[in-house]
Amino acid sequence: MSQQDPSGYPHQPYGAPYGEQPPPGYGYGYGYPPPPRSEGPSANAIVSLVLNLLAVVSCCNVFGIPGAILAGLAISRASREPERARTMVIWSWVLLGLGFALGVALFLFLGLSGYLND
Repeated sequence: MSQQDPSGYPHQPYGAPYGEQPPPGYGYGYGYPPPPRSEGPSANAIVSLVLNLLAVVSCCNVFGIPGAILAGLAISRASREPERARTMVIWSWVLLGLGFALGVALFLFLGLSGYLND
């Protein structure tokens, strides 16, 4: 006599042959799979936008303005055009770095030429 489950299906012994169908109502996983991840550069674009805006406000980085505009456009286009948004974010970072480098070069030039001595 074999053991019967209350629902009427016999228990499968440990190591049952592969391919046997489990009885209806028994697990096919843990629910629905998670939705696919968005491949858009949204987090990178947000960081770029914040840093470009801080650069404009704190040290008059004129390249931060177009960088912030590009980062904002990249955030809005991340779901529709991910490759174009990624390119905009890259250019936003390039403009931030260029503005920072030019600012450092300007202060070095002014400091070495004596314009900052008082």
